[in-house]
Amino acid sequence: MGRKTYTIVVKLGTSSLVDEVTREPRIANMSLIVETIAKLRRQGHRIVIVSSGAIAFGMKRMDLEKKPSKLAAIQALASIGQGRLIGLFDDLFRQLNERIAQILITRNDIMDFTQYKNARNTLSELLDMGVIPIVNENDTLSVAEIKFGDNDTLSAITAGMIHADYLFLMTDVECLYTDNPRTNPSARPILVVDKIDDLEVKTNDHGAGSQVGTGGMTTKLIAAELATNAGVTTIITLSSQPYYILDIVSHIQNSEELHLTVDQQRDLMSADIAKKTIPLHTRFLGLSRDAQIRSDKKFWLLHGLKTKGNIIIDEGCYRALTRKNRAGLLPAGIVDVNGIFHESECVSIQVIPTKQSSITEAVEVGHCRVNYSSSEIKLIKGFQSSEIESILGYADSEYIAHRDNIAFPPKV
Repeated sequence: MGRKTYTIVVKLGTSSLVDEVTREPRIANMSLIVETIAKLRRQGHRIVIVSSGAIAFGMKRMDLEKKPSKLAAIQALASIGQGRLIGLFDDLFRQLNERIAQILITRNDIMDFTQYKNARNTLSELLDMGVIPIVNENDTLSVAEIKFGDNDTLSAITAGMIHADYLFLMTDVECLYTDNPRTNPSARPILVVDKIDDLEVKTNDHGAGSQVGTGGMTTKLIAAELATNAGVTTIITLSSQPYYILDIVSHIQNSEELHLTVDQQRDLMSADIAKKTIPLHTRFLGLSRDAQIRSDKKFWLLHGLKTKGNIIIDEGCYRALTRKNRAGLLPAGIVDVNGIFHESECVSIQVIPTKQSSITEAVEVGHCRVNYSSSEIKLIKGFQSSEIESILGYADSEYIAHRDNIAFPPKV
């Protein structure tokens, strides 16, 4: 029987591709990345690259030392640099007879569920064709309101969208530490994380990221949480040694069939790292396929859309929304509404933890697409569905949000 193969997303930051000081392309490192990806492909793995770097390549082409503050200038640099970036990747991959495809995405592109499915289907078809998709945010068109924020987030959304097995976040440190190892020699490496909420780390991301990039360790933790909730095991490893991915994937293949507990995985990793059979790295364990978000639509509701406001509900309403035979969101369970939003827009669902808690203590528990605007919901909150028509003069639906348009993260 052949070895198990995986769908793998590899996220490359700008600092992996561009020298911070000279702004020259790091062609040697890019060549190592390309060789590594080609070897993974020949082992049967399906690979997607999420790559930053367009703006930095544009800056070099235009001989700019500093990124401009004007949005139109940044967008112009992205359009100049993206062609050079993808051209260099194509030249390198062509030497190894590997084919690539370019996919540029903005959050706007996936805010409609049909477009979200189209993006997913295109990626899946490219993988089936044996092509390596290279995904980047379309900085030529993106503005702050529709940006993913950084390519760590984009890589996690991409991994969740295609049901990837693994997401590799390449960074300038070997792994996640309890503190910054450059300033604190007592900082300890963290090898296996099964619950991100239980982490106690200091990321020290003051002005995070390189001078040519935008990321930092905080954004990687956010991406890891997003990806693991979708069942994608996420790995932080050293960007300057991309071939580490080969060793880590091989180690996963060797150990996966052992069905180890979290503690056993940690012990095995510690022993093998000590023996230097695998490189130092951090592994965030994805939720099991039974616990993860099964529905593409739920993943899209939680991560593809930006919320426009929030609806605060009581405990009883939350229980009704999350029980096995769950209900839709009715106006009677709504306590308050914040923000201005329209019908069909996505809003955050927040719940008051206890009857004694105030509205200010409400915590986010999920997202939904609403059937009424914020002004309409303010008028009908707390009332029965049968009263909607007498209050508004019409009743488009008995639900504020239908159960098919409500999504909650998986419970761990």
